Amino acid sequence: MSLMSLTAVELGKKIKAKEVTVKEAVTEALAAMEKKEPEVNSFVTIDKEGALKRAEEVQKLIDDGTLTGPLAGVPVAIKDNMCTEGMLTTCSSKILYNFIPTYTAEAVKNLEEAGAIILGKTNMDEFAMGSTTETSAYGETKNPWNTAHVPGGSSGGSCAAVAAEECPYALGSDTGGSIRQPSSFCGVTGIKPTYGTVSRYGLIAYGSSLDQIGPIAKDVTDCATILEVISSYDKKDSTSVKREDLDFTSALVDDVKGMKIGIPKDYFGEGLDPEVKEAVLAAAKTLEEKGAIVEEFDLSLVEYAIPAYYVIACAEASSNLARFDGVKYGYRTKEYEGLHNMYKKSRSEGFGPEVKRRIMLGSFVLSSGYYDAYYLKALRTKALIKKAFDEAFAKYDVILGPAAPTTAPKLGESLSDPIKMYLGDIYTISVNLAGLPGISLPCGKDKNGLPIGLQLIGDCFKEKNIIRAAYAFEQTRKFEHSPMAEI
Repeated sequence: MSLMSLTAVELGKKIKAKEVTVKEAVTEALAAMEKKEPEVNSFVTIDKEGALKRAEEVQKLIDDGTLTGPLAGVPVAIKDNMCTEGMLTTCSSKILYNFIPTYTAEAVKNLEEAGAIILGKTNMDEFAMGSTTETSAYGETKNPWNTAHVPGGSSGGSCAAVAAEECPYALGSDTGGSIRQPSSFCGVTGIKPTYGTVSRYGLIAYGSSLDQIGPIAKDVTDCATILEVISSYDKKDSTSVKREDLDFTSALVDDVKGMKIGIPKDYFGEGLDPEVKEAVLAAAKTLEEKGAIVEEFDLSLVEYAIPAYYVIACAEASSNLARFDGVKYGYRTKEYEGLHNMYKKSRSEGFGPEVKRRIMLGSFVLSSGYYDAYYLKALRTKALIKKAFDEAFAKYDVILGPAAPTTAPKLGESLSDPIKMYLGDIYTISVNLAGLPGISLPCGKDKNGLPIGLQLIGDCFKEKNIIRAAYAFEQTRKFEHSPMAEI
Protein backbone atom coordinates (compact mmCIF):
# COMPACT_ATOMS: atom_id res chain seq x y z
CA MET A 1 0.00 0.00 0.00
CA SER A 2 1.36 3.41 -1.00
CA LEU A 3 2.13 5.99 1.68
CA MET A 4 0.18 8.50 -0.45
CA SER A 5 -3.04 6.52 0.07
CA LEU A 6 -2.84 7.33 3.79
CA THR A 7 -4.45 10.46 5.18
CA ALA A 8 -2.11 13.27 6.28
CA VAL A 9 -2.76 12.51 9.97
CA GLU A 10 -2.10 8.76 9.47
CA LEU A 11 1.17 9.49 7.65
CA GLY A 12 2.17 11.95 10.39
CA LYS A 13 1.62 9.23 13.03
CA LYS A 14 3.78 6.77 11.09
CA ILE A 15 6.57 9.34 10.81
CA LYS A 16 6.35 10.11 14.53
CA ALA A 17 6.39 6.39 15.39
CA LYS A 18 9.58 6.02 13.26
CA GLU A 19 7.85 3.51 10.96
CA VAL A 20 8.58 5.80 8.02
CA THR A 21 11.19 8.51 7.50
CA VAL A 22 10.30 11.93 6.17
CA LYS A 23 12.55 11.32 3.18
CA GLU A 24 10.66 8.12 2.32
CA ALA A 25 7.34 9.99 2.41
CA VAL A 26 8.67 12.80 0.19
CA THR A 27 10.37 10.37 -2.22
CA GLU A 28 7.14 8.42 -2.62
CA ALA A 29 5.16 11.63 -3.29
CA LEU A 30 7.70 12.72 -5.93
CA ALA A 31 7.58 9.28 -7.57
CA ALA A 32 3.76 9.40 -7.68
CA MET A 33 3.93 12.85 -9.28
CA GLU A 34 6.42 11.68 -11.89
CA LYS A 35 4.16 8.79 -12.81
CA LYS A 36 0.79 10.61 -12.84
CA GLU A 37 1.58 14.19 -13.87
CA PRO A 38 1.70 13.53 -17.65
CA GLU A 39 -1.91 12.36 -17.33
CA VAL A 40 -3.33 14.71 -14.66
CA ASN A 41 -1.27 17.95 -14.95
CA SER A 42 -2.10 19.10 -11.43
CA PHE A 43 1.27 20.83 -10.81
CA VAL A 44 2.77 23.95 -12.37
CA THR A 45 6.05 23.79 -10.40
CA ILE A 46 7.68 20.79 -8.70
CA ASP A 47 10.47 21.53 -6.23
CA LYS A 48 12.19 18.14 -6.05
CA GLU A 49 15.55 19.34 -4.68
CA GLY A 50 14.01 21.73 -2.17
CA ALA A 51 11.59 19.08 -0.87
CA LEU A 52 14.32 16.46 -0.35
CA LYS A 53 16.61 19.00 1.37
CA ARG A 54 13.78 20.15 3.62
CA ALA A 55 12.92 16.51 4.43
CA GLU A 56 16.33 16.03 6.03
CA GLU A 57 16.01 19.24 8.10
CA VAL A 58 12.51 18.29 9.32
CA GLN A 59 13.63 14.75 10.17
CA LYS A 60 16.30 16.17 12.51
CA LEU A 61 13.75 18.44 14.20
CA ILE A 62 11.34 15.52 14.69
CA ASP A 63 14.15 13.33 16.09
CA ASP A 64 15.28 15.93 18.60
CA GLY A 65 11.70 16.57 19.76
CA THR A 66 11.39 20.12 18.40
CA LEU A 67 8.55 19.21 16.03
CA THR A 68 5.76 17.18 17.63
CA GLY A 69 2.65 18.29 15.69
CA PRO A 70 0.40 15.93 13.69
CA LEU A 71 1.59 17.27 10.31
CA ALA A 72 5.36 17.22 10.99
CA GLY A 73 7.15 15.62 8.02
CA VAL A 74 4.00 15.31 5.88
CA PRO A 75 4.38 16.60 2.27
CA VAL A 76 1.91 19.21 0.98
CA ALA A 77 1.04 20.91 -2.33
CA ILE A 78 0.29 24.66 -2.44
CA LYS A 79 -2.05 26.42 -4.88
CA ASP A 80 -0.06 28.63 -7.23
CA ASN A 81 -1.59 31.91 -5.97
CA MET A 82 0.14 31.75 -2.57
CA CYS A 83 3.58 33.35 -2.40
CA THR A 84 6.47 31.04 -1.52
CA GLU A 85 9.87 32.62 -0.99
CA GLY A 86 12.33 31.60 -3.69
CA MET A 87 9.78 29.44 -5.55
CA LEU A 88 8.02 30.44 -8.77
CA THR A 89 4.48 31.73 -8.11
CA THR A 90 2.55 32.36 -11.33
CA CYS A 91 -1.21 32.26 -10.57
CA SER A 92 -1.15 30.02 -13.69
CA SER A 93 -0.84 33.17 -15.80
CA LYS A 94 1.62 34.20 -18.51
CA ILE A 95 1.82 37.66 -16.91
CA LEU A 96 3.59 36.21 -13.83
CA TYR A 97 5.62 33.58 -15.71
CA ASN A 98 8.89 34.66 -13.99
CA PHE A 99 7.68 35.94 -10.60
CA ILE A 100 9.70 34.58 -7.65
CA PRO A 101 8.45 36.14 -4.38
CA THR A 102 10.81 37.34 -1.66
CA TYR A 103 8.42 36.31 1.12
CA THR A 104 6.04 33.47 2.03
CA ALA A 105 2.27 33.63 2.57
CA GLU A 106 1.35 33.50 6.27
CA ALA A 107 -0.78 30.33 5.93
CA VAL A 108 2.09 28.53 4.17
CA LYS A 109 4.55 29.80 6.78
CA ASN A 110 2.33 28.36 9.54
CA LEU A 111 2.46 24.98 7.77
CA GLU A 112 6.24 25.14 7.40
CA GLU A 113 6.62 25.97 11.09
CA ALA A 114 4.54 22.85 11.83
CA GLY A 115 7.03 20.77 9.79
CA ALA A 116 5.27 20.49 6.43
CA ILE A 117 7.32 19.89 3.28
CA ILE A 118 6.25 21.78 0.16
CA LEU A 119 6.36 19.57 -2.94
CA GLY A 120 5.42 22.30 -5.40
CA LYS A 121 2.70 24.61 -6.67
CA THR A 122 -0.57 23.36 -8.12
CA ASN A 123 -2.31 24.35 -11.33
CA MET A 124 -5.37 26.60 -11.15
CA ASP A 125 -7.67 28.75 -13.25
CA GLU A 126 -5.71 31.87 -14.20
CA PHE A 127 -5.82 34.27 -11.21
CA ALA A 128 -8.45 31.91 -9.71
CA MET A 129 -10.97 33.03 -12.35
CA GLY A 130 -12.89 30.02 -13.55
CA SER A 131 -14.63 26.87 -12.34
CA THR A 132 -12.81 24.21 -14.36
CA THR A 133 -8.99 24.79 -14.24
CA GLU A 134 -9.13 25.17 -18.02
CA THR A 135 -8.20 28.89 -18.07
CA SER A 136 -4.64 28.12 -16.85
CA ALA A 137 -1.77 29.28 -19.08
CA TYR A 138 -0.11 25.90 -18.32
CA GLY A 139 -2.80 23.66 -19.77
CA GLU A 140 -5.86 22.12 -18.20
CA THR A 141 -5.82 19.79 -15.20
CA LYS A 142 -7.78 16.57 -15.62
CA ASN A 143 -10.11 14.84 -13.19
CA PRO A 144 -8.47 11.74 -11.61
CA TRP A 145 -11.84 9.92 -11.68
CA ASN A 146 -12.11 10.31 -15.44
CA THR A 147 -9.50 12.27 -17.36
CA ALA A 148 -12.04 13.31 -20.03
CA HIS A 149 -13.67 15.52 -17.35
CA VAL A 150 -12.64 18.72 -15.56
CA PRO A 151 -11.54 18.65 -11.90
CA GLY A 152 -13.50 21.85 -11.15
CA GLY A 153 -11.88 25.09 -10.16
CA SER A 154 -10.24 27.30 -9.43
CA SER A 155 -8.37 25.01 -6.96
CA GLY A 156 -8.61 22.13 -9.45
CA GLY A 157 -4.88 21.34 -9.32
CA SER A 158 -4.89 21.01 -5.53
CA CYS A 159 -8.02 18.80 -5.50
CA ALA A 160 -6.78 16.64 -8.38
CA ALA A 161 -3.36 16.19 -6.70
CA VAL A 162 -5.06 14.91 -3.51
CA ALA A 163 -7.54 12.70 -5.43
CA ALA A 164 -4.76 11.24 -7.64
CA GLU A 165 -2.77 10.63 -4.42
CA GLU A 166 0.27 12.61 -5.52
CA CYS A 167 0.23 14.25 -2.07
CA PRO A 168 -1.68 13.65 1.19
CA TYR A 169 -3.17 17.15 1.34
CA ALA A 170 -3.06 20.58 -0.29
CA LEU A 171 -3.99 24.20 0.26
CA GLY A 172 -6.54 25.95 -1.93
CA SER A 173 -8.26 29.31 -1.95
CA ASP A 174 -12.00 29.94 -2.15
CA THR A 175 -13.49 33.16 -3.59
CA GLY A 176 -16.86 31.80 -4.69
CA GLY A 177 -16.58 28.05 -4.13
CA SER A 178 -13.08 27.39 -5.47
CA ILE A 179 -12.29 24.84 -2.73
CA ARG A 180 -15.71 23.25 -2.29
CA GLN A 181 -16.75 22.79 -5.95
CA PRO A 182 -13.53 21.03 -7.13
CA SER A 183 -13.53 18.97 -3.89
CA SER A 184 -17.01 17.82 -4.90
CA PHE A 185 -15.90 17.00 -8.48
CA CYS A 186 -12.76 15.15 -7.31
CA GLY A 187 -14.28 13.17 -4.42
CA VAL A 188 -12.18 14.80 -1.68
CA THR A 189 -12.97 17.00 1.34
CA GLY A 190 -12.38 20.75 1.48
CA ILE A 191 -13.16 23.50 3.98
CA LYS A 192 -13.65 27.20 3.33
CA PRO A 193 -13.30 28.78 6.80
CA THR A 194 -15.05 31.92 8.08
CA TYR A 195 -13.67 35.03 6.37
CA GLY A 196 -10.74 36.37 8.40
CA THR A 197 -9.83 33.07 10.12
CA VAL A 198 -6.81 32.36 7.88
CA SER A 199 -4.50 35.25 6.97
CA ARG A 200 -4.66 36.44 3.36
CA TYR A 201 -1.15 37.90 3.57
CA GLY A 202 0.79 36.50 0.62
CA LEU A 203 -2.31 35.28 -1.20
CA ILE A 204 -2.37 37.02 -4.60
CA ALA A 205 -5.72 38.78 -4.49
CA TYR A 206 -8.70 38.17 -6.76
CA GLY A 207 -11.67 39.46 -4.71
CA SER A 208 -10.27 40.78 -1.43
CA SER A 209 -13.59 40.79 0.45
CA LEU A 210 -14.31 37.18 -0.59
CA ASP A 211 -10.97 35.27 -0.80
CA GLN A 212 -10.14 32.76 1.92
CA ILE A 213 -7.47 30.02 2.12
CA GLY A 214 -8.50 26.55 3.25
CA PRO A 215 -7.41 22.89 3.38
CA ILE A 216 -8.13 20.08 0.89
CA ALA A 217 -7.62 16.49 2.06
CA LYS A 218 -9.04 12.96 2.04
CA ASP A 219 -11.21 13.30 5.12
CA VAL A 220 -12.73 15.63 7.73
CA THR A 221 -10.11 14.77 10.38
CA ASP A 222 -7.31 15.95 8.08
CA CYS A 223 -9.16 19.16 7.17
CA ALA A 224 -9.84 20.04 10.83
CA THR A 225 -6.20 19.32 11.76
CA ILE A 226 -4.80 21.42 8.88
CA LEU A 227 -7.22 24.27 9.57
CA GLU A 228 -5.98 24.39 13.16
CA VAL A 229 -2.41 24.80 11.92
CA ILE A 230 -3.03 27.47 9.25
CA SER A 231 -5.48 29.62 11.26
CA SER A 232 -3.90 32.54 13.09
CA TYR A 233 -4.34 36.24 13.76
CA ASP A 234 -2.02 38.24 11.51
CA LYS A 235 -1.52 41.98 11.89
CA LYS A 236 -0.15 42.07 8.32
CA ASP A 237 -3.69 41.32 7.09
CA SER A 238 -6.20 44.06 7.98
CA THR A 239 -9.12 41.60 7.63
CA SER A 240 -7.60 38.99 9.96
CA VAL A 241 -9.73 38.15 13.00
CA LYS A 242 -8.39 37.39 16.48
CA ARG A 243 -10.16 34.17 17.49
CA GLU A 244 -9.87 32.56 20.88
CA ASP A 245 -11.20 29.14 19.91
CA LEU A 246 -9.26 27.46 17.10
CA ASP A 247 -9.48 23.94 18.51
CA PHE A 248 -11.28 22.51 15.47
CA THR A 249 -10.25 18.88 16.10
CA SER A 250 -12.34 18.84 19.31
CA ALA A 251 -15.42 18.80 17.03
CA LEU A 252 -14.45 15.41 15.56
CA VAL A 253 -17.19 13.52 17.43
CA ASP A 254 -19.64 11.06 15.94
CA ASP A 255 -22.70 12.65 17.53
CA VAL A 256 -25.35 14.83 15.89
CA LYS A 257 -28.18 14.13 18.33
CA GLY A 258 -30.42 17.19 18.59
CA MET A 259 -28.43 19.15 15.96
CA LYS A 260 -30.79 21.24 13.81
CA ILE A 261 -30.12 20.98 10.10
CA GLY A 262 -31.95 23.18 7.58
CA ILE A 263 -32.39 22.24 3.91
CA PRO A 264 -33.13 25.26 1.67
CA LYS A 265 -35.99 24.40 -0.73
CA ASP A 266 -34.47 26.92 -3.17
CA TYR A 267 -31.39 24.66 -3.55
CA PHE A 268 -33.41 21.73 -4.88
CA GLY A 269 -35.31 23.36 -7.75
CA GLU A 270 -34.64 23.56 -11.45
CA GLY A 271 -31.10 23.03 -12.74
CA LEU A 272 -30.10 20.45 -10.12
CA ASP A 273 -29.08 17.07 -11.55
CA PRO A 274 -31.52 14.37 -10.27
CA GLU A 275 -28.65 12.08 -9.23
CA VAL A 276 -27.01 14.88 -7.21
CA LYS A 277 -30.36 15.68 -5.58
CA GLU A 278 -30.89 12.03 -4.63
CA ALA A 279 -27.39 11.61 -3.13
CA VAL A 280 -27.60 14.85 -1.10
CA LEU A 281 -31.08 14.08 0.26
CA ALA A 282 -29.91 10.55 1.14
CA ALA A 283 -27.06 12.14 3.15
CA ALA A 284 -29.61 14.33 4.96
CA LYS A 285 -31.61 11.18 5.78
CA THR A 286 -28.47 9.50 7.16
CA LEU A 287 -27.89 12.45 9.52
CA GLU A 288 -31.55 12.34 10.54
CA GLU A 289 -31.22 8.65 11.37
CA LYS A 290 -28.23 9.56 13.59
CA GLY A 291 -30.43 11.89 15.64
CA ALA A 292 -30.27 15.25 13.85
CA ILE A 293 -33.44 17.28 13.36
CA VAL A 294 -33.76 17.92 9.62
CA GLU A 295 -36.22 20.48 8.20
CA GLU A 296 -36.87 22.23 4.91
CA PHE A 297 -37.07 26.05 4.80
CA ASP A 298 -37.07 28.99 2.39
CA LEU A 299 -33.69 30.74 2.16
CA SER A 300 -34.78 33.28 -0.53
CA LEU A 301 -32.50 35.61 -2.53
CA VAL A 302 -30.67 32.61 -4.05
CA GLU A 303 -31.25 33.84 -7.61
CA TYR A 304 -29.60 37.20 -6.82
CA ALA A 305 -26.40 35.66 -5.44
CA ILE A 306 -24.70 35.03 -8.80
CA PRO A 307 -25.18 38.53 -10.31
CA ALA A 308 -24.21 40.19 -6.99
CA TYR A 309 -21.12 37.98 -6.68
CA TYR A 310 -19.85 38.57 -10.22
CA VAL A 311 -20.32 42.34 -9.94
CA ILE A 312 -18.43 42.52 -6.61
CA ALA A 313 -15.72 39.96 -7.46
CA CYS A 314 -14.99 41.48 -10.89
CA ALA A 315 -14.93 45.02 -9.48
CA GLU A 316 -12.37 43.96 -6.87
CA ALA A 317 -10.42 41.96 -9.48
CA SER A 318 -10.16 44.90 -11.89
CA SER A 319 -8.70 46.96 -9.05
CA ASN A 320 -6.40 44.20 -7.72
CA LEU A 321 -5.06 43.23 -11.14
CA ALA A 322 -4.17 46.80 -12.09
CA ARG A 323 -0.76 46.22 -10.47
CA PHE A 324 0.26 43.77 -13.22
CA ASP A 325 1.39 46.30 -15.81
CA GLY A 326 4.81 45.12 -16.98
CA VAL A 327 6.71 47.71 -14.91
CA LYS A 328 8.00 46.11 -11.69
CA TYR A 329 7.65 42.36 -12.26
CA GLY A 330 6.16 39.73 -14.51
CA TYR A 331 5.71 39.76 -18.26
CA ARG A 332 6.62 42.81 -20.38
CA THR A 333 5.92 42.99 -24.10
CA LYS A 334 8.98 42.96 -26.38
CA GLU A 335 8.17 45.93 -28.62
CA TYR A 336 6.32 49.05 -27.58
CA GLU A 337 6.17 52.78 -28.15
CA GLY A 338 5.93 54.76 -24.94
CA LEU A 339 4.63 53.90 -21.49
CA HIS A 340 0.90 53.61 -22.26
CA ASN A 341 1.50 51.35 -25.20
CA MET A 342 3.75 49.15 -23.01
CA TYR A 343 0.98 48.86 -20.38
CA LYS A 344 -1.62 48.00 -22.99
CA LYS A 345 0.44 45.46 -24.89
CA SER A 346 1.86 43.77 -21.78
CA ARG A 347 -1.62 43.29 -20.30
CA SER A 348 -3.18 42.26 -23.63
CA GLU A 349 -0.51 39.62 -24.22
CA GLY A 350 -0.12 38.55 -20.58
CA PHE A 351 -3.73 37.96 -19.48
CA GLY A 352 -5.98 35.19 -20.80
CA PRO A 353 -9.53 35.73 -22.19
CA GLU A 354 -11.42 34.93 -18.95
CA VAL A 355 -9.30 37.33 -16.88
CA LYS A 356 -9.76 40.06 -19.50
CA ARG A 357 -13.51 39.47 -19.49
CA ARG A 358 -13.68 39.92 -15.71
CA ILE A 359 -11.39 42.97 -15.65
CA MET A 360 -13.58 44.63 -18.30
CA LEU A 361 -16.77 43.79 -16.42
CA GLY A 362 -15.25 45.05 -13.16
CA SER A 363 -14.00 48.29 -14.69
CA PHE A 364 -17.42 48.85 -16.27
CA VAL A 365 -19.40 48.46 -13.00
CA LEU A 366 -16.98 50.80 -11.21
CA SER A 367 -17.10 53.50 -13.90
CA SER A 368 -18.93 56.76 -13.20
CA GLY A 369 -22.56 56.55 -14.21
CA TYR A 370 -22.72 52.79 -13.60
CA TYR A 371 -21.27 52.60 -10.06
CA ASP A 372 -24.63 53.26 -8.36
CA ALA A 373 -26.62 51.14 -10.78
CA TYR A 374 -24.48 48.02 -10.42
CA TYR A 375 -21.78 48.03 -7.77
CA LEU A 376 -23.74 49.71 -4.94
CA LYS A 377 -26.79 47.58 -5.73
CA ALA A 378 -24.63 44.44 -5.56
CA LEU A 379 -23.29 45.52 -2.13
CA ARG A 380 -26.86 46.02 -0.88
CA THR A 381 -27.80 42.57 -2.20
CA LYS A 382 -24.78 41.13 -0.38
CA ALA A 383 -26.07 42.65 2.89
CA LEU A 384 -29.53 41.16 2.27
CA ILE A 385 -28.03 37.70 1.61
CA LYS A 386 -26.10 37.93 4.90
CA LYS A 387 -29.34 38.91 6.67
CA ALA A 388 -31.18 35.90 5.15
CA PHE A 389 -28.44 33.59 6.47
CA ASP A 390 -28.54 35.27 9.92
CA GLU A 391 -32.27 34.54 10.09
CA ALA A 392 -31.70 30.93 9.03
CA PHE A 393 -28.96 30.42 11.65
CA ALA A 394 -31.27 31.73 14.37
CA LYS A 395 -33.15 28.45 13.78
CA TYR A 396 -30.54 25.99 12.48
CA ASP A 397 -27.02 24.89 13.45
CA VAL A 398 -26.11 23.79 9.93
CA ILE A 399 -27.51 24.31 6.42
CA LEU A 400 -27.25 21.30 4.11
CA GLY A 401 -27.25 21.29 0.31
CA PRO A 402 -25.31 20.25 -2.79
CA ALA A 403 -21.83 21.67 -3.47
CA ALA A 404 -22.52 21.88 -7.23
CA PRO A 405 -25.62 21.38 -9.41
CA THR A 406 -24.00 18.59 -11.46
CA THR A 407 -21.02 16.26 -11.38
CA ALA A 408 -17.84 17.24 -13.28
CA PRO A 409 -18.57 18.32 -16.88
CA LYS A 410 -16.44 17.16 -19.79
CA LEU A 411 -13.32 19.12 -20.74
CA GLY A 412 -14.13 21.90 -23.20
CA GLU A 413 -17.86 21.99 -22.41
CA SER A 414 -17.88 24.97 -20.03
CA LEU A 415 -15.55 27.47 -21.67
CA SER A 416 -17.78 27.82 -24.75
CA ASP A 417 -20.56 29.16 -22.50
CA PRO A 418 -19.20 31.35 -19.67
CA ILE A 419 -22.69 32.04 -18.25
CA LYS A 420 -23.28 28.31 -17.83
CA MET A 421 -19.91 28.05 -16.04
CA TYR A 422 -20.85 30.96 -13.74
CA LEU A 423 -24.18 29.28 -12.88
CA GLY A 424 -22.23 26.23 -11.70
CA ASP A 425 -21.30 28.26 -8.59
CA ILE A 426 -24.91 28.81 -7.51
CA TYR A 427 -24.67 26.83 -4.25
CA THR A 428 -21.27 28.06 -3.12
CA ILE A 429 -21.05 31.81 -3.72
CA SER A 430 -23.59 32.97 -1.12
CA VAL A 431 -21.29 31.49 1.53
CA ASN A 432 -18.47 33.83 0.41
CA LEU A 433 -20.76 36.84 0.13
CA ALA A 434 -21.85 36.27 3.74
CA GLY A 435 -18.31 35.33 4.97
CA LEU A 436 -19.53 31.97 6.31
CA PRO A 437 -17.67 28.65 6.71
CA GLY A 438 -18.55 25.76 4.41
CA ILE A 439 -17.34 22.20 3.85
CA SER A 440 -17.73 19.84 0.90
CA LEU A 441 -17.33 16.09 1.32
CA PRO A 442 -18.15 13.08 -0.87
CA CYS A 443 -21.66 11.63 -0.54
CA GLY A 444 -21.99 9.35 -3.55
CA LYS A 445 -21.35 8.89 -7.28
CA ASP A 446 -23.42 9.31 -10.44
CA LYS A 447 -24.10 6.62 -13.06
CA ASN A 448 -20.78 7.45 -14.78
CA GLY A 449 -18.82 6.91 -11.56
CA LEU A 450 -18.12 10.62 -10.97
CA PRO A 451 -18.17 11.87 -7.35
CA ILE A 452 -21.01 13.93 -5.85
CA GLY A 453 -20.29 16.42 -3.06
CA LEU A 454 -22.39 17.31 -0.02
CA GLN A 455 -22.06 20.90 1.24
CA LEU A 456 -22.59 21.86 4.88
CA ILE A 457 -22.71 25.56 5.76
CA GLY A 458 -22.28 27.01 9.26
CA ASP A 459 -22.77 30.39 10.90
CA CYS A 460 -19.77 32.75 11.21
CA PHE A 461 -17.06 31.29 13.49
CA LYS A 462 -19.09 28.07 13.90
CA GLU A 463 -16.76 25.77 11.94
CA LYS A 464 -17.15 23.20 14.72
CA ASN A 465 -20.81 22.63 13.80
CA ILE A 466 -20.03 21.76 10.18
CA ILE A 467 -16.99 19.68 11.17
CA ARG A 468 -19.11 17.70 13.66
CA ALA A 469 -21.94 17.07 11.16
CA ALA A 470 -19.47 16.21 8.37
CA TYR A 471 -17.51 13.84 10.63
CA ALA A 472 -20.68 12.06 11.77
CA PHE A 473 -21.81 11.60 8.16
CA GLU A 474 -18.35 10.47 7.06
CA GLN A 475 -18.41 7.63 9.63
CA THR A 476 -21.24 6.01 7.64
CA ARG A 477 -19.21 5.57 4.44
CA LYS A 478 -15.80 4.36 3.37
CA PHE A 479 -13.36 6.66 1.55
CA GLU A 480 -13.20 5.73 -2.13
CA HIS A 481 -9.90 6.08 -3.95
CA SER A 482 -9.97 7.44 -7.50
CA PRO A 483 -8.90 5.19 -10.42
CA MET A 484 -5.81 7.42 -10.84
CA ALA A 485 -4.83 6.69 -7.21
CA GLU A 486 -4.45 3.00 -8.02
CA ILE A 487 -1.84 3.62 -10.75
